[in-house]
Amino acid sequence: MSEPTTPGLAGTGHNAAAELLALYRSLVLIRRCEERLSTMFADGEVPGFIHLSIGQEAVSAGVMAALTPEDTIASTHRGHGHAIAKGLSLDGFFAELLARDTGLCRGRGGSMHVADMSVGMLGANGIVGAGLSIALGSALAHRTLKNGAIAVAFFGDGALAEGLMHECLNMAALWKLPLLFVCENNGWGEFLPTSKQLSFTLKDLAAAYGIPHVAIDGNDVAVVAAHAARIAAEVRSEGPRVLECLTTRVRGHFEGDAQKYRDPDELAALSERDPLHVAASRLAAMGVGETALSEITTEIAARIEAAVAAARAAPAPLFEAAMADVYTGAQPVQGGV
Repeated sequence: MSEPTTPGLAGTGHNAAAELLALYRSLVLIRRCEERLSTMFADGEVPGFIHLSIGQEAVSAGVMAALTPEDTIASTHRGHGHAIAKGLSLDGFFAELLARDTGLCRGRGGSMHVADMSVGMLGANGIVGAGLSIALGSALAHRTLKNGAIAVAFFGDGALAEGLMHECLNMAALWKLPLLFVCENNGWGEFLPTSKQLSFTLKDLAAAYGIPHVAIDGNDVAVVAAHAARIAAEVRSEGPRVLECLTTRVRGHFEGDAQKYRDPDELAALSERDPLHVAASRLAAMGVGETALSEITTEIAARIEAAVAAARAAPAPLFEAAMADVYTGAQPVQGGV
Protein backbone atom coordinates (compact mmCIF):
# COMPACT_ATOMS: atom_id res chain seq x y z
CA MET A 1 0.00 0.00 0.00
CA SER A 2 1.03 3.63 -0.42
CA GLU A 3 2.67 5.51 2.39
CA PRO A 4 0.03 7.71 4.08
CA THR A 5 0.22 11.44 3.51
CA THR A 6 -0.67 14.04 6.14
CA PRO A 7 -2.15 17.38 5.14
CA GLY A 8 -3.68 19.69 7.72
CA LEU A 9 -7.16 21.15 7.97
CA ALA A 10 -8.31 23.62 5.36
CA GLY A 11 -8.60 26.49 7.80
CA THR A 12 -5.89 28.30 9.75
CA GLY A 13 -5.70 29.67 13.26
CA HIS A 14 -9.10 30.02 14.93
CA ASN A 15 -10.96 28.48 11.97
CA ALA A 16 -8.77 25.38 12.00
CA ALA A 17 -9.29 24.96 15.75
CA ALA A 18 -13.06 25.35 15.36
CA GLU A 19 -13.11 22.77 12.54
CA LEU A 20 -11.08 20.29 14.56
CA LEU A 21 -13.21 20.86 17.65
CA ALA A 22 -16.33 19.99 15.63
CA LEU A 23 -14.61 16.84 14.40
CA TYR A 24 -13.57 15.99 17.96
CA ARG A 25 -17.21 16.28 19.02
CA SER A 26 -18.13 13.71 16.37
CA LEU A 27 -15.35 11.39 17.59
CA VAL A 28 -16.56 11.59 21.17
CA LEU A 29 -20.17 11.02 20.17
CA ILE A 30 -19.30 7.85 18.26
CA ARG A 31 -16.97 6.55 21.00
CA ARG A 32 -19.37 7.16 23.87
CA CYS A 33 -22.33 5.67 21.97
CA GLU A 34 -20.38 2.49 21.31
CA GLU A 35 -19.06 2.27 24.85
CA ARG A 36 -22.63 2.56 26.09
CA LEU A 37 -23.73 -0.14 23.66
CA SER A 38 -20.92 -2.36 24.91
CA THR A 39 -22.19 -2.25 28.49
CA MET A 40 -25.79 -2.73 27.39
CA PHE A 41 -24.81 -5.70 25.23
CA ALA A 42 -22.95 -7.26 28.15
CA ASP A 43 -26.10 -6.79 30.25
CA GLY A 44 -28.20 -8.59 27.65
CA GLU A 45 -30.17 -5.54 26.51
CA VAL A 46 -29.03 -5.57 22.87
CA PRO A 47 -30.26 -8.60 20.88
CA GLY A 48 -28.07 -10.30 18.31
CA PHE A 49 -24.42 -9.45 17.65
CA ILE A 50 -22.79 -6.04 17.59
CA HIS A 51 -19.46 -5.11 16.00
CA LEU A 52 -17.87 -1.98 17.46
CA SER A 53 -15.73 0.50 15.53
CA ILE A 54 -13.78 1.73 18.57
CA GLY A 55 -10.42 2.93 17.27
CA GLN A 56 -11.78 3.68 13.79
CA GLU A 57 -13.88 6.76 14.58
CA ALA A 58 -11.68 9.20 12.67
CA VAL A 59 -12.69 7.60 9.36
CA SER A 60 -16.40 8.09 10.01
CA ALA A 61 -16.08 11.63 11.36
CA GLY A 62 -13.56 12.79 8.75
CA VAL A 63 -15.30 11.40 5.67
CA MET A 64 -18.77 12.53 6.74
CA ALA A 65 -17.47 16.08 7.28
CA ALA A 66 -16.84 16.23 3.51
CA LEU A 67 -20.36 15.14 2.53
CA THR A 68 -23.62 16.99 1.95
CA PRO A 69 -27.05 15.89 3.21
CA GLU A 70 -27.84 14.72 -0.33
CA ASP A 71 -24.82 12.42 -0.49
CA THR A 72 -25.49 8.76 0.29
CA ILE A 73 -23.46 6.11 2.10
CA ALA A 74 -23.56 2.32 2.30
CA SER A 75 -22.02 0.87 5.42
CA THR A 76 -20.74 -2.40 6.86
CA HIS A 77 -21.44 -4.71 9.79
CA ARG A 78 -19.14 -2.38 11.76
CA GLY A 79 -21.18 0.67 10.85
CA HIS A 80 -22.31 2.49 13.98
CA GLY A 81 -19.75 5.24 13.46
CA HIS A 82 -20.83 5.85 9.88
CA ALA A 83 -24.49 6.02 10.90
CA ILE A 84 -23.96 8.39 13.81
CA ALA A 85 -21.60 10.70 11.91
CA LYS A 86 -24.06 10.88 8.98
CA GLY A 87 -26.61 12.36 11.37
CA LEU A 88 -28.94 9.59 12.46
CA SER A 89 -31.20 10.48 15.39
CA LEU A 90 -29.75 9.13 18.63
CA ASP A 91 -33.23 8.30 19.89
CA GLY A 92 -34.01 6.31 16.75
CA PHE A 93 -30.57 4.71 16.71
CA PHE A 94 -30.68 3.34 20.26
CA ALA A 95 -34.31 2.30 19.88
CA GLU A 96 -33.37 0.35 16.76
CA LEU A 97 -30.52 -1.48 18.46
CA LEU A 98 -32.79 -2.33 21.38
CA ALA A 99 -35.38 -3.68 18.90
CA ARG A 100 -38.06 -1.12 19.72
CA ASP A 101 -40.92 0.02 17.51
CA THR A 102 -39.64 3.61 17.66
CA GLY A 103 -36.35 2.55 16.08
CA LEU A 104 -35.27 3.93 12.74
CA CYS A 105 -36.31 0.64 11.11
CA ARG A 106 -39.00 -0.09 13.70
CA GLY A 107 -36.70 -2.52 15.46
CA ARG A 108 -36.38 -4.87 12.50
CA GLY A 109 -32.87 -4.02 11.30
CA GLY A 110 -30.83 -3.84 14.46
CA SER A 111 -27.11 -3.15 14.58
CA MET A 112 -26.13 -4.70 11.25
CA HIS A 113 -28.99 -3.28 9.18
CA VAL A 114 -29.73 0.15 10.62
CA ALA A 115 -30.67 2.68 7.93
CA ASP A 116 -32.24 6.10 7.52
CA MET A 117 -32.93 7.31 3.99
CA SER A 118 -33.74 10.81 5.24
CA VAL A 119 -30.05 11.47 5.91
CA GLY A 120 -28.69 9.35 3.06
CA MET A 121 -27.78 6.33 5.17
CA LEU A 122 -28.61 3.42 2.84
CA GLY A 123 -27.91 0.87 5.53
CA ALA A 124 -25.35 -1.20 7.33
CA ASN A 125 -24.93 -4.73 6.02
CA GLY A 126 -24.21 -8.08 7.60
CA ILE A 127 -22.73 -9.50 4.38
CA VAL A 128 -19.06 -8.64 3.78
CA GLY A 129 -18.76 -6.21 0.88
CA ALA A 130 -22.49 -6.17 0.11
CA GLY A 131 -22.75 -2.41 0.61
CA LEU A 132 -20.49 -1.86 -2.39
CA SER A 133 -23.15 -2.69 -4.95
CA ILE A 134 -25.76 -0.65 -3.08
CA ALA A 135 -23.50 2.39 -3.19
CA LEU A 136 -22.77 1.71 -6.86
CA GLY A 137 -26.48 1.77 -7.64
CA SER A 138 -26.89 4.96 -5.66
CA ALA A 139 -24.03 6.58 -7.56
CA LEU A 140 -25.69 5.62 -10.84
CA ALA A 141 -28.93 7.18 -9.59
CA HIS A 142 -27.12 10.41 -8.66
CA ARG A 143 -25.57 10.63 -12.12
CA THR A 144 -28.88 9.85 -13.84
CA LEU A 145 -30.69 12.52 -11.81
CA LYS A 146 -27.80 14.98 -12.27
CA ASN A 147 -28.25 16.12 -8.67
CA GLY A 148 -24.55 16.72 -7.95
CA ALA A 149 -24.50 14.20 -5.10
CA ILE A 150 -22.04 11.35 -4.62
CA ALA A 151 -22.26 7.92 -3.03
CA VAL A 152 -19.73 6.50 -0.58
CA ALA A 153 -19.05 2.79 -0.18
CA PHE A 154 -17.40 1.86 3.13
CA PHE A 155 -15.68 -1.51 3.35
CA GLY A 156 -12.94 -3.22 5.32
CA ASP A 157 -9.74 -4.72 3.98
CA GLY A 158 -11.32 -8.12 4.61
CA ALA A 159 -13.69 -7.40 1.70
CA LEU A 160 -10.93 -7.04 -0.90
CA ALA A 161 -11.10 -10.68 -1.92
CA GLU A 162 -14.84 -10.51 -2.61
CA GLY A 163 -15.74 -10.81 -6.29
CA LEU A 164 -18.26 -8.01 -5.88
CA MET A 165 -15.41 -5.64 -5.03
CA HIS A 166 -13.88 -6.18 -8.47
CA GLU A 167 -17.22 -5.88 -10.25
CA CYS A 168 -18.03 -2.58 -8.57
CA LEU A 169 -14.60 -1.09 -9.24
CA ASN A 170 -14.92 -2.06 -12.89
CA MET A 171 -18.43 -0.64 -13.36
CA ALA A 172 -17.64 2.56 -11.47
CA ALA A 173 -14.58 3.14 -13.65
CA LEU A 174 -16.31 2.16 -16.87
CA TRP A 175 -19.24 4.53 -16.29
CA LYS A 176 -17.24 7.20 -14.39
CA LEU A 177 -19.74 7.15 -11.56
CA PRO A 178 -19.62 9.60 -8.64
CA LEU A 179 -18.59 6.87 -6.20
CA LEU A 180 -16.03 7.16 -3.42
CA PHE A 181 -14.63 3.84 -2.23
CA VAL A 182 -13.49 4.16 1.41
CA CYS A 183 -11.48 1.26 2.80
CA GLU A 184 -11.14 1.10 6.58
CA ASN A 185 -7.93 -0.93 6.60
CA ASN A 186 -7.50 -2.16 10.17
CA GLY A 187 -5.29 -5.05 9.14
CA TRP A 188 -7.74 -7.78 10.09
CA GLY A 189 -10.24 -9.93 8.24
CA GLU A 190 -12.21 -11.38 11.14
CA PHE A 191 -9.60 -13.42 13.07
CA LEU A 192 -6.67 -13.43 10.64
CA PRO A 193 -4.36 -10.62 9.47
CA THR A 194 -5.29 -9.62 5.94
CA SER A 195 -1.59 -9.83 5.04
CA LYS A 196 -2.09 -13.61 5.27
CA GLN A 197 -5.24 -13.57 3.14
CA LEU A 198 -4.40 -11.36 0.16
CA SER A 199 -1.71 -11.55 -2.51
CA PHE A 200 -2.26 -7.95 -3.63
CA THR A 201 -2.80 -4.45 -2.22
CA LEU A 202 -5.71 -2.07 -2.66
CA LYS A 203 -3.38 0.29 -4.50
CA ASP A 204 -2.67 -2.46 -7.04
CA LEU A 205 -6.36 -3.29 -7.33
CA ALA A 206 -7.42 0.32 -7.91
CA ALA A 207 -4.68 0.75 -10.52
CA ALA A 208 -5.93 -2.31 -12.38
CA TYR A 209 -9.21 -0.51 -12.95
CA GLY A 210 -7.66 2.90 -13.59
CA ILE A 211 -9.03 4.48 -10.41
CA PRO A 212 -6.84 6.96 -8.49
CA HIS A 213 -5.92 5.71 -5.01
CA VAL A 214 -4.50 7.37 -1.92
CA ALA A 215 -3.62 5.85 1.46
CA ILE A 216 -3.71 8.04 4.56
CA ASP A 217 -3.43 7.93 8.34
CA GLY A 218 -6.96 6.89 9.24
CA ASN A 219 -6.51 7.58 12.95
CA ASP A 220 -5.95 11.33 12.54
CA VAL A 221 -9.32 12.94 11.93
CA ALA A 222 -7.75 16.15 10.62
CA VAL A 223 -5.90 14.16 7.96
CA VAL A 224 -9.01 12.19 7.01
CA ALA A 225 -11.18 15.31 6.78
CA ALA A 226 -8.68 17.20 4.63
CA HIS A 227 -8.21 14.34 2.18
CA ALA A 228 -11.91 13.47 2.09
CA ALA A 229 -12.84 17.07 1.23
CA ARG A 230 -10.42 17.15 -1.69
CA ILE A 231 -11.24 13.67 -2.98
CA ALA A 232 -15.03 14.11 -2.65
CA ALA A 233 -14.75 17.20 -4.87
CA GLU A 234 -12.85 15.13 -7.45
CA VAL A 235 -15.50 12.41 -7.33
CA ARG A 236 -18.24 14.96 -8.04
CA SER A 237 -16.53 16.27 -11.13
CA GLU A 238 -14.36 13.42 -12.43
CA GLY A 239 -15.59 10.04 -11.23
CA PRO A 240 -14.59 7.29 -8.80
CA ARG A 241 -11.73 7.45 -6.32
CA VAL A 242 -10.34 5.07 -3.69
CA LEU A 243 -9.46 6.37 -0.22
CA GLU A 244 -7.63 3.85 1.96
CA CYS A 245 -7.63 4.78 5.64
CA LEU A 246 -5.04 2.92 7.70
CA THR A 247 -6.68 2.52 11.07
CA THR A 248 -6.91 0.34 14.17
CA ARG A 249 -9.44 -2.23 15.33
CA VAL A 250 -9.32 -2.08 19.12
CA ARG A 251 -12.10 -4.54 19.90
CA GLY A 252 -12.45 -8.03 18.49
CA HIS A 253 -14.26 -9.03 15.34
CA PHE A 254 -17.48 -9.04 17.37
CA GLU A 255 -18.26 -7.79 20.84
CA GLY A 256 -17.25 -10.51 23.27
CA ASP A 257 -14.38 -11.76 21.09
CA ALA A 258 -11.49 -12.39 23.52
CA GLN A 259 -8.91 -11.74 20.77
CA LYS A 260 -6.61 -14.52 21.95
CA TYR A 261 -5.17 -14.58 18.44
CA ARG A 262 -3.63 -11.09 18.85
CA ASP A 263 -0.28 -10.17 20.38
CA PRO A 264 -0.86 -8.63 23.85
CA ASP A 265 1.93 -6.12 23.19
CA GLU A 266 0.15 -4.94 20.05
CA LEU A 267 -3.09 -4.43 21.96
CA ALA A 268 -1.29 -2.54 24.73
CA ALA A 269 0.20 -0.12 22.21
CA LEU A 270 -3.09 0.76 20.53
CA SER A 271 -3.82 3.66 22.88
CA GLU A 272 -0.97 5.64 21.31
CA ARG A 273 -2.93 5.77 18.05
CA ASP A 274 -6.32 6.43 19.63
CA PRO A 275 -8.14 8.94 17.37
CA LEU A 276 -9.47 10.86 20.36
CA HIS A 277 -5.97 11.16 21.83
CA VAL A 278 -4.52 12.26 18.49
CA ALA A 279 -7.22 14.91 18.02
CA ALA A 280 -6.97 16.13 21.63
CA SER A 281 -3.21 16.54 21.24
CA ARG A 282 -3.72 18.58 18.08
CA LEU A 283 -6.28 20.76 19.84
CA ALA A 284 -3.98 21.32 22.82
CA ALA A 285 -1.27 22.51 20.42
CA MET A 286 -3.83 24.96 18.99
CA GLY A 287 -4.56 26.34 22.47
CA VAL A 288 -7.85 24.55 23.13
CA GLY A 289 -8.01 23.76 26.84
CA GLU A 290 -9.08 20.62 28.63
CA THR A 291 -12.20 22.39 29.94
CA ALA A 292 -13.66 22.72 26.44
CA LEU A 293 -13.11 19.02 25.76
CA SER A 294 -14.63 18.01 29.10
CA GLU A 295 -17.73 20.10 28.40
CA ILE A 296 -18.21 18.25 25.11
CA THR A 297 -17.90 14.87 26.84
CA THR A 298 -20.40 15.85 29.56
CA GLU A 299 -22.93 17.18 27.06
CA ILE A 300 -22.70 14.07 24.88
CA ALA A 301 -23.02 11.73 27.86
CA ALA A 302 -26.29 13.44 28.81
CA ARG A 303 -27.63 13.13 25.25
CA ILE A 304 -26.80 9.44 25.14
CA GLU A 305 -28.42 8.67 28.48
CA ALA A 306 -31.58 10.47 27.40
CA ALA A 307 -31.67 8.43 24.18
CA VAL A 308 -31.10 5.18 26.10
CA ALA A 309 -33.89 6.02 28.56
CA ALA A 310 -36.29 6.77 25.69
CA ALA A 311 -35.38 3.51 23.96
CA ARG A 312 -35.88 1.46 27.08
CA ALA A 313 -39.33 3.00 27.57
CA ALA A 314 -40.41 2.44 23.96
CA PRO A 315 -42.75 -0.42 22.96
CA ALA A 316 -41.59 -3.56 21.17
CA PRO A 317 -42.67 -4.02 17.54
CA LEU A 318 -45.89 -5.89 16.84
CA PHE A 319 -45.38 -9.11 14.93
CA GLU A 320 -48.41 -8.42 12.73
CA ALA A 321 -47.00 -5.05 11.68
CA ALA A 322 -43.69 -6.63 10.68
CA MET A 323 -45.44 -9.21 8.52
CA ALA A 324 -47.44 -6.49 6.79
CA ASP A 325 -44.25 -5.03 5.34
CA VAL A 326 -42.90 -8.36 4.08
CA TYR A 327 -45.76 -9.82 2.08
CA THR A 328 -48.37 -8.12 -0.11
CA GLY A 329 -51.98 -8.93 0.50
CA ALA A 330 -53.32 -12.00 -1.30
CA GLN A 331 -55.57 -11.17 -4.25
CA PRO A 332 -58.22 -13.57 -5.58
CA VAL A 333 -57.58 -14.95 -9.04
CA GLN A 334 -60.27 -13.82 -11.47
CA GLY A 335 -62.21 -16.77 -12.87
CA GLY A 336 -60.78 -19.20 -10.31
CA VAL A 337 -58.62 -22.22 -10.93
